Amino acid sequence: MEQAELQEKIYEFMQKMKGKKKLKEKDIIKHISGETGEDKDVVKKALRAMIDEGRLMYSYGGGASSVEIPSEEYLREKGLIK
Repeated sequence: MEQAELQEKIYEFMQKMKGKKKLKEKDIIKHISGETGEDKDVVKKALRAMIDEGRLMYSYGGGASSVEIPSEEYLREKGLIK
């Protein structure tokens, strides 16, 4: 599976889970790997690339980190959208 396809699967999953549950990186990797049959390392690289380009972001709260879709306000602040 192409990395772009994998990233779309990850993004769709994140949108579906938005507001329901805070997802840890390992939860996302485990779910997408199980759904697509891709190796966990491949999924992890696709997820990290999405974080690096700003499509997803880490958030920290209560001593734990999670991954989420950034708000428009955050993206504007970082200069990723106008």
